[in-house]
Amino acid sequence: MKYKILLSMSALLTLSGCNDDTKIKEVTKEVVVEKPITVIEKVEVPVIVEVAKGGANDAQIGARAQFLVNQLQDSALKTKLQACQNGPFYKTDFSIGHRGAPLQYPEHTKESYVAAAKMGAGILECDVTFTKDKELVCRHSQCDLHTTTNILAIPELAAKCSEPFTPADKASGTPASAKCCTSDITLAEFKQLKGKMDGANSLATTIDEYLAGTANFRTDLYASQGTLLTHKESIELFKALNVKMTPELKSASVDMPYDGMTQQMYAQKMIDEYKAAGVDAKDVFAQSFNLEDVKYWINNEAAFGEQAVYLDDRYDIAGFNPNNPDTWQPTMAELSNDGVKIIAPPMWMLVTLNNDKKIVPSEYAKAAKEAGLDIITWTLERSGPLATGGGWYYQSITEAINSDADALVLLDVLAKEVGVIGVFSDWPATTTFYASCMGMKPSI
Repeated sequence: MKYKILLSMSALLTLSGCNDDTKIKEVTKEVVVEKPITVIEKVEVPVIVEVAKGGANDAQIGARAQFLVNQLQDSALKTKLQACQNGPFYKTDFSIGHRGAPLQYPEHTKESYVAAAKMGAGILECDVTFTKDKELVCRHSQCDLHTTTNILAIPELAAKCSEPFTPADKASGTPASAKCCTSDITLAEFKQLKGKMDGANSLATTIDEYLAGTANFRTDLYASQGTLLTHKESIELFKALNVKMTPELKSASVDMPYDGMTQQMYAQKMIDEYKAAGVDAKDVFAQSFNLEDVKYWINNEAAFGEQAVYLDDRYDIAGFNPNNPDTWQPTMAELSNDGVKIIAPPMWMLVTLNNDKKIVPSEYAKAAKEAGLDIITWTLERSGPLATGGGWYYQSITEAINSDADALVLLDVLAKEVGVIGVFSDWPATTTFYASCMGMKPSI
């Protein structure tokens, strides 16, 4: 902005060569002055998250996520996910490795856990059970060694199984069977085993045929060596991978107390191994389907109980309906009053279909939030191809499921409308991809 100012000034002309006859002359001049103006403008600046090397920025999601996105029908969700197909992708607690990355790697093995961490899972799961000598190990079930390891292929260990291998009898229609438990063998014997892809061939007449039971939507390509871990070893591995931990205390298949170990001693032993390893309680999400285990941690290990997770299996109660609160025992309010802060039901309990066949939150989901409970859910990428409705994990919304891409549609509803804080996945790259695209908080 310019301003004109008339200045009256006296100029004394003392030019070189002038004599005493020089006169003082009054001169009036017009002077133009530039006056600076400060203007404040609002400028959108992208948020940059500082992450240490080896942390969140190193997530490797591969090609599967984009494979799913490409199958989505045109929508705002598809546009959003397509826009971030090149990342950056980062580690987040929203992405939980369910037993590692068992879509392609043997579950609960070192290889599976490392793969899940590289995919950006901020939390990894060790399902905890115990051996004959009461040592804690990572297995989904106390009695799953016959389907998740090579125990039947080691004669001296197979001989210790609760039930030996019995071949299928085609004439009678009797399927092949076996039952091998961690409680059948010592820790030293457990460490001789190798993990394999979970599965068994019920039509098998030989042990080799029985062990070759991998589902056709999985692969044995990465199953040549599955390193089994004790619970203590999983803790050290997870520390090295810089991830949080969610151990699930599994129900024992043997009678409790077992050799003097009560259920409470079992629950305490699991927590004690984190304390001995110097793990901060805020980095541990202890889980159990047994509500009494959760209450035990709340009442006896307050720091760990603060984020203990109740894995909700009330769906096993006759008449249970996630859209009818009268069928839930205990109620959400009762759980909250008992100190439970995090509840973890399967995905189908959290959603239903409205009159337009659109996926929406269930009454269960609404009630959990109203009671102040945080929600974690399970398990994405575990159902195989979704063309026929998705099976057990999608049972409440089967009519809306006809494509693998519908996993992303469900994930979007769970995150935005239900408000879950984490999702277990058999392929954590998918949940990492979604969380990164939506700008969720990184785990650092």
